[in-house]
Amino acid sequence: MFPAIAIDGPAASGKSTIARLIAQKLGYTFINTGAMYRAVTWLTLSHNISLDDTPAIIRLLASLPVEFGKKGTESIILYQGRELEEELTLPEINQNVSTIAAIPEIRALLVQRQRQYNEKEPVVMEGRDIGTVVFPKTPFKYFVTASEAVREARRKAQGLKDSIQERDRKDAKRSTAPLIQAPDALLVDTSDLTIDQVVAILIEDIQRKLIHS
Repeated sequence: MFPAIAIDGPAASGKSTIARLIAQKLGYTFINTGAMYRAVTWLTLSHNISLDDTPAIIRLLASLPVEFGKKGTESIILYQGRELEEELTLPEINQNVSTIAAIPEIRALLVQRQRQYNEKEPVVMEGRDIGTVVFPKTPFKYFVTASEAVREARRKAQGLKDSIQERDRKDAKRSTAPLIQAPDALLVDTSDLTIDQVVAILIEDIQRKLIHS
């Protein structure tokens, strides 16, 4: 069984950057699960399908050549052989991805794909339900967060205008796999820490657990 590092947290907590750096340091594969939900959101909107029409969204995914693959040591998403990148950060995607992520059938499909990565190799996976749903038995669980004000500032610095408060509300209140901290996850508040400091904290804990596993 390969190690699975689970890093959860709300939007703009820094978890993607942290997960990517940890994967690089450990030589593991970085999996951005949020990109998967963003890809489904983009496909849904680009095909003019209502976000409320779950059967139509599932049929769309089944009929389109969407691949969840790898480039180097990072997960990527290919549509018709082309890697999706800028499409996944469009304002309309930021505004609607939480709605797609709340659909149970979509989550079940993507969780299955996420687990498949770990069947072949060790992974560092970030998202909102990695430690609670995707890999509930992994000993490597981390919940990365920051104050709302800090996260709002980070989003603005990225040129993004979606509401952190609204994203938090949707992610925490959804009935399927809500954003919550796993009871056995290490909580790390990044508000007053540098990225390097956070990475060092997690790496130290991971290495300690690897030695005793």
